[in-house]
Amino acid sequence: MLFGFLLVMIIILTVVGIVTFDSVSTLLKNKAEVHIQQTAVQANGRLEGILEQIDSLTTLVSTDSYVQSLLLKEQNGHPATFTERQALPPIMNIVQTYADGVKSVELYSFDRRRIFPLDEAKLEDKISEERIDRATAEKGGIIWFGIDPSDSNSVLAIRRISLIDNNFSPGGYLLARINRDVFTFQEPLSGEGERETMLLVGNDGQIIASNDPSITEADTAEWSETESQTVNIDDQSYVLVRQQSEVTEWTLFILTPISAITKGISVLRTAIVVSAGIGTILFILLSLLLSTIITRPVFKLIKTMRGARLGVLKPTDVVSSTIEINELNRTYNQMVDNINELIRLVYEKELLQSRTELKALQAQINPHFLFNTLEALYWSLQEKSEDELAEFVVAMSDLFRYTIVGPNKDEWVSLNDELEHIERYLLIMKMRFGERLNWNIRTEAEYGSAMLPKLLIQPFVENAILHGVENKVGDGTVTVSVMRTNNDNELEITVEDNGAGMDQATLRSITESLEQGQAPSARKSGMGIGNVYRRIKLYYADEAGAQSRISIHSKVGEGTSVILTIPTGAGGLYENANDYDR
Repeated sequence: MLFGFLLVMIIILTVVGIVTFDSVSTLLKNKAEVHIQQTAVQANGRLEGILEQIDSLTTLVSTDSYVQSLLLKEQNGHPATFTERQALPPIMNIVQTYADGVKSVELYSFDRRRIFPLDEAKLEDKISEERIDRATAEKGGIIWFGIDPSDSNSVLAIRRISLIDNNFSPGGYLLARINRDVFTFQEPLSGEGERETMLLVGNDGQIIASNDPSITEADTAEWSETESQTVNIDDQSYVLVRQQSEVTEWTLFILTPISAITKGISVLRTAIVVSAGIGTILFILLSLLLSTIITRPVFKLIKTMRGARLGVLKPTDVVSSTIEINELNRTYNQMVDNINELIRLVYEKELLQSRTELKALQAQINPHFLFNTLEALYWSLQEKSEDELAEFVVAMSDLFRYTIVGPNKDEWVSLNDELEHIERYLLIMKMRFGERLNWNIRTEAEYGSAMLPKLLIQPFVENAILHGVENKVGDGTVTVSVMRTNNDNELEITVEDNGAGMDQATLRSITESLEQGQAPSARKSGMGIGNVYRRIKLYYADEAGAQSRISIHSKVGEGTSVILTIPTGAGGLYENANDYDR
């Protein structure tokens, strides 16, 4: 209701305002066109005054007796001497002295040789043959050609000098260059302080003078062809007035912004806007006052529901005098209670299931590890002495003590503890393989206290020995290295061997099984890889900003490399760790 009535009122006020504004604007525009036309006549008069002054001064020079006698001698075959030419500057400088903006005046004989200034330039080097012929045909009248081709800042004018004492036969030419700035109006043409856009355009379409450099010759060409009195420039409308000079036939364009013409109706526009604004405010206040009783409880209920969408499920305590709103609140509160109860049950169920699966995976490694270690003991019984066997049994007891996970045992250990366990396991395996087995364990001291799940690395070391070194002819080396990735919140643990390796089909099968969440074949890779993969997915399921992953690389005859990447958020990194290198 509020927006409906408000829209109707705004439409009515808008229509009335537009009609009123358009009517007054048209009236002011029509009156302004007459005033602008008068301004154009005034501006054209100023320009023609400048041109007629230059015309009079050049006429004075061309009819000077000394200039006439000098050109007559030239025509009779007696070129002017250097001394005679030196006497010309006082006469020629009359034009520059009494006319503003004249840059230079040049005198040429009829055979187009320059007499003044004192050099041997040719007239055809300055202007085209077509323009020279036009000046000759004009019989003494001045011709304005527009912008000088050799000097874009000058306007070129030429007149033929007729010899009075020789029946007004052509005797030479007078060439004048005038600064283009002379034709540019720097002050407002009207006395009201408004700056019109003024352009003086030559017969060939060139812009001779302009106080707006953004306007191009293409614009003026379009204006010359249109009969419209209004043009648009950069999304702004202008009133266009044209005035052609009778002296030069150049066209003067004057453009006045319509906004300047119609600025007198700003008071009317302000009154319309203020009236509309006051009416709108009063209407809104009245509508809000009447609708608050109904809308406020609804808005509060909506706000509570939005909180539920963001995960905050809480009942609303809004009490309204409206029966329908109270029923909505009561129904929503019942729904929130039911959802919270369901969330609690599902959360407890998933938590119990995850912890049970972790315990099962942890327990799965122990018998697997025990089987491999006892097998090593079996082979050692045939070769070792009683003292060596006793030492072996003590080492095994330390290993089994580490692997025990009970109610009072931690499931998380430091990286130092895990690497010490790997060291003990490798020592026991060396009793079986003898000098065939070598290893290197590398880590930085700062990673020593990083926490990780127990027995996370040991299954990869087992696989490196049993499926890599054991199947290799000759000595084998197992390398365990720990480093930080490009992400400061991740550690990269690499276990590699130089054993028999795997073909690409076997490697691809193991990789695809891990990506699909399945355990690889125990015969090919050992049960430890799938077990560790599931464990890290459960342990690091809630780590933010990092990702746990396993990648395997192997080539037949070159060995296998397993890279385990884990987040460090569970324990963090601390100092004072040992550095292993065997």
